[in-house]
Amino acid sequence: MENNQSCIRVFADKVQIDNCREMLQTNDKAFSQLSGLLALAGNEVRLKILFLLEEEKELCPCDLSDILGMSIPAVSQHLRKLKDKNVIEGRREGQTIFYSLRQEQLPLLQPFFKHIIINSKRVTI
Repeated sequence: MENNQSCIRVFADKVQIDNCREMLQTNDKAFSQLSGLLALAGNEVRLKILFLLEEEKELCPCDLSDILGMSIPAVSQHLRKLKDKNVIEGRREGQTIFYSLRQEQLPLLQPFFKHIIINSKRVTI
């Protein structure tokens, strides 16, 4: 900020600036993980898939296809992206693969799902 002539503050709080920089650096991995997850969940279909997997614990692509009104190949593309980024995992039962959220993703996603559920209750009341 020292070279920015548009700032009107008189004195910079160097301690605050250094503390904030250190905090960002210390949490760099967490920011990267959350940013990647939010980028995936930023797609409405993938967010719905994640929500459904949290609610139902596991679903197969056919279930998701029926629920979302999409083709199985379209659903499978979204599942592949989520699986490639280790957000979901699959369990094979015969010819069917059932997908579920990876447990380590739940603490990051549940606050968003809680927000969705709370807002849907407000609309229906």
